[in-house]
Amino acid sequence: MTHQIYSHQQLHLKSTARLKQIYSEIGCTVEVSDRRCKDAWISAIADYQASKIQKVAPVVPNEQATAQAELDHYITTQAQAVAPEELRTVEISFYDHEYYCGDKLIAAITHDDNDFVTQRWVVMVNGVEIHRAATPMLCDRYIRIHYKDSSLPVQEQNATATTGNEIMAQIFNECEKYGLELLDDGIYTSDGVKLGEVGCTNGVWWVIRAFSVEQKVVCESVESAVRRCKAVCRETSLSIVKPVDWQELLDKPFDQLSTQEWLLVMESEPVQELVAA
Repeated sequence: MTHQIYSHQQLHLKSTARLKQIYSEIGCTVEVSDRRCKDAWISAIADYQASKIQKVAPVVPNEQATAQAELDHYITTQAQAVAPEELRTVEISFYDHEYYCGDKLIAAITHDDNDFVTQRWVVMVNGVEIHRAATPMLCDRYIRIHYKDSSLPVQEQNATATTGNEIMAQIFNECEKYGLELLDDGIYTSDGVKLGEVGCTNGVWWVIRAFSVEQKVVCESVESAVRRCKAVCRETSLSIVKPVDWQELLDKPFDQLSTQEWLLVMESEPVQELVAA
């Protein structure tokens, strides 16, 4: 008795209930790794079909055997692509996250603090913006969809550091991406604010962030370590409240005021008194 050969696209369009029915109809004997997962049923059916094609191919005419072999290869390839390795998310800060496949960095999400920006969440690959959205959830969805269909740009992976000079070179290159300065005693902003220290010991990257009670924190890569340092900029700016010089804001040209400064000006006593009058 013969059965229809289902392609990956056909199987993907079936419901889980229909996949279970097909599994039974073709007498599939491949174990389903997770019976609650649709992709597991598809993978089992595809593997079983591929094994049957391999047994039948030698006894069919040459042309048909070639076609069957091609179909076999296609089904096997699709079965392997059904459930790619899950991405792992590493939280650098509330505003910064990294996505890994195994130990390889795939992409990162960060936050744009510039004024008058409506889509503040940004997907970065190789330090370059590739997508922007209004929420981190939309960025997460973008990364997972484009990673699964292999349309996400390939993140360059740093070679394993073996010497002190190579370690410093990698840290320096990462600092340049974010406009940071690498000095003898750590990483600084262009304004001279120390953000922390990054290093590599026995192949393991670590970071010690300034303004934090943390000791050495192990990181997956030099990118992750430098990005953790960069996150200190945002955290300190949010936690440190500077006294407001109302007169300086009132003397400043209106077109040079940021959104936050506009709000402060509108709440200032001189403006409130003018409005009341």
